[in-house]
Amino acid sequence: MEAALALIGEDLTNVELQFKKDLHSDVPLIRKVGEYVLASGGKRIRPALLLLAAKLCGYTGNRNVALASVIEFIHTATLLHDDVVDNANLRRGIASANTLWGNEASVLVGDFLFSKSFSLMVADGDLKILKVLSGATTIIAEGEVLQLICTSDLDLTLERYIEVVKAKTAILLSAACQSGAILGQASSQHEAALQEFGMDLGIAFQLMDDTLDYVASEEQFGKSIGHDLEEGKITLPLIHTLRQCTAEERSQIGTIIEKDILEDHDFSTVFDLVGKYDGIKHTIAVANEYVNRCKGHLNLFPESTEKAALFDLANYVLTRVK
Repeated sequence: MEAALALIGEDLTNVELQFKKDLHSDVPLIRKVGEYVLASGGKRIRPALLLLAAKLCGYTGNRNVALASVIEFIHTATLLHDDVVDNANLRRGIASANTLWGNEASVLVGDFLFSKSFSLMVADGDLKILKVLSGATTIIAEGEVLQLICTSDLDLTLERYIEVVKAKTAILLSAACQSGAILGQASSQHEAALQEFGMDLGIAFQLMDDTLDYVASEEQFGKSIGHDLEEGKITLPLIHTLRQCTAEERSQIGTIIEKDILEDHDFSTVFDLVGKYDGIKHTIAVANEYVNRCKGHLNLFPESTEKAALFDLANYVLTRVK
């Protein structure tokens, strides 16, 4: 991962500077909340994907930095809204914005970041990229609602779950890669390959995130462990467990999922069942399949340092602990 980031280190530094510039507002609270969330860490995977995809396709201009900033603005807006919807109190190991400034401020600053993103896209002037990123933003919103509908659904299928993951998480990684390809004026075939690379990588990223909610430490993960379970989110480790467990165990899980407040023994009961039926091992195996698939999409491209960096980034997704 570090080698991949080193290849675009200067561009990423400029992206950070672009964040601060684009956060300008006459309303101090907007800048305060925005800077807090943007400065709270994260590997900048989405901007990195755009920068690397553009480099892979031979782009040498300077529009990549502004558009990479847009990608992170969109992502940050979704984080602000997610934390309100999920009642989260931690984000990247520190207090979430809604904990510090309240739900209203978090939602409204998220709205500002979305609006600003569209202003910046229009200023860039590329209608094709505007179409890709605006389409992705719409799908993300649909994914949030779809996830809400699927809450506490013990009959959630793998296919439906992957549909949620694609819409809620993977689409923005896919759009980042596709935007980079458009910047580099790649052929339609190469653009589609990068789009699919980002989609499969995004699915793998979310699958690994789902495992961390069960096995990471809170200090490592930067979020409350078991929060998905507390919110009634049925993710792949639990979907697999529900497929394998007895009717009695399934009923036990259902009772816990329906509770408004979970106690320590509720978490341990579900965690033990997920362990018993290898829910984590299964999810990691599926994530590996998606990473192998995403690498396969880049077979169209000749070997290069940029391609190797994208492979490194894909491998990082399988080993991250936060």
